[in-house]
Amino acid sequence: MDYDESIEALLALPEGPQLAFAREKTRLDDLAETLVSFANAQGGTLVLGAAGRAKARAEGVRDLAAARDLLLEAALACTPPLILPLPRAARHGEATLLLASVPAGLSQVYSLHGKYLRREGGTNQPLAPNALRRLLIERGDVSWERGAPEGASIDELDLHKVNTYARRLGPEAEDEPLEFLRRRGCVTQSVTTDNRRPIGGESPWSAMGAQGTYAPTNAGLLLFARSVEDRFPQAEITLVQYRGHDMADAFEREDVRDTLPEAVRRAERWLMEHMRRGSRMAGLERQDWTQFPPGAVREALVNAVAHRDYSVRGEGVRIGLFADRLECYSPGRLPGHVTLENLVAERFSRNEGLVQVLADFGLIERLGYGIDRMLRQMENAGLPPPQFRETAAGFLVTLQGQPVESLGPEGLDTREWVRQGLNERQVAALIFLAEQRRITNRDLQDLHPDVSPETIRRDLSDLVDRGVLLRVGEKRATYYIMK
Repeated sequence: MDYDESIEALLALPEGPQLAFAREKTRLDDLAETLVSFANAQGGTLVLGAAGRAKARAEGVRDLAAARDLLLEAALACTPPLILPLPRAARHGEATLLLASVPAGLSQVYSLHGKYLRREGGTNQPLAPNALRRLLIERGDVSWERGAPEGASIDELDLHKVNTYARRLGPEAEDEPLEFLRRRGCVTQSVTTDNRRPIGGESPWSAMGAQGTYAPTNAGLLLFARSVEDRFPQAEITLVQYRGHDMADAFEREDVRDTLPEAVRRAERWLMEHMRRGSRMAGLERQDWTQFPPGAVREALVNAVAHRDYSVRGEGVRIGLFADRLECYSPGRLPGHVTLENLVAERFSRNEGLVQVLADFGLIERLGYGIDRMLRQMENAGLPPPQFRETAAGFLVTLQGQPVESLGPEGLDTREWVRQGLNERQVAALIFLAEQRRITNRDLQDLHPDVSPETIRRDLSDLVDRGVLLRVGEKRATYYIMK
């Protein structure tokens, strides 16, 4: 835990629509009211261990573990329970502060003890009936991921996967993994006394006293189930590589059915292995290239998995690799108030629990800036921006790839040489060099038997004068290499 220079600037700000300060001894309900107010507005940051309305003063938190528990309990006191990233500790001089971030664009409307609030200016204000009605309509207020399938048992979760996840997050999750899963919306308190055991022996959950106490939610099963497809056959990723520009062309197909973290990893590996790649000469330098920027492909994949509508049965995420483009389709139209026009600027999470756990695994950023990164990576690669389109029942992202038609047999981009004014014989010489490493007058003469030896000599001499080739040897022993 290091001194955080950003805290200095944060403490100098007054409380506002997305910033609040609270002393260490603040009541749980007061903290929960602020969290609810942020959640029903545009998100925000609550700094615990600071005081002051106009300008905060760092007082510090004495018992860090107790303060974290207090913040997480405040989040759970909300209705429905609010899923937050783990609070972050930071130093300001001798004081330790704790920062809790409420993401923007949540999918539900939150309350505390039946009271609905929203952050306005630097205060928490009750929502007027018409404003509450409008917010409920905008957000839909239906959370499929927090529901639990009828008869679902804790035995359907893979204890090894849960423990691997808990170890990644550290002691807070390892000490009580089931309670941590409850905070993430992956399990719920069960009212049943179901003590079923899996066929073949004792339940691995028995030692934890979990059976008959906890039941997995839809989100928990998607993330940690022993077999996801038993409950959700629609939770699959279909990957297809087409040889040409149309679906009718020959293709190679892979269907991925697994828990969401592992499905994302497997699908990403498949896409990286099947994208066209190679090296090319850009100017005078050799550069590696891929058909699509790997980062942009990853964002399209993870966003499709994290934000799709899992209540839609009968189809999963589909990704098609074509000769000229990548198409990524996810079931479910844009959620909440997000439209094609405000897609880049707005944040809305249909599956906030899934998004948070995928963020814990390092597969996605909870802040929701994937679209921004995708745009930036495509631009940096010199490619057109992604195309976004809503279909009758889903959402389609299209990435245009590198124009492979302009590449030579070794993946060389010949367009730059043409722009430099090289003729077809000189381009052929450079392609030859990419494979053979050296070329002689005789080699180029064999490639162009109808051209005079003097013209061949001038072509190579011109490449030397341009600084592209280096001449080695004399007379009949002369050959040329890339400079």
